[in-house]
Amino acid sequence: MSEAIHTALSALRANLAKLDVTANNLANAGTRDFKKTRASFEETAPAGVRVTLTRVETPGTPLPPDGVPGEGREMSNVSAEKELVELITTRQAFAADGKTIRTEDEMQGTRLDILA
Repeated sequence: MSEAIHTALSALRANLAKLDVTANNLANAGTRDFKKTRASFEETAPAGVRVTLTRVETPGTPLPPDGVPGEGREMSNVSAEKELVELITTRQAFAADGKTIRTEDEMQGTRLDILA
């Protein structure tokens, strides 16, 4: 397998993990005390992408007390607007990775045509 295809497939897997994280964040946006997760990408040698998932511990919107002294309550720290931007970014990354695979496939086909 060519390095370009390997890299693009690795990036597709990474973006799939990012999509899963974003979907989970959106699904739990209304859940009390939920903390969002972020997927960050890292380049690997010789070619590829590694995903690191981190939990974001920023506080959510405070809720009024429910009568239990000393117990703070808060909503999730998920911003639906930011998660929707993540979805758009991920969609564009999927498209770019697919284009990379198609282009590499066409280039290999042209090389074989020239050699044959």
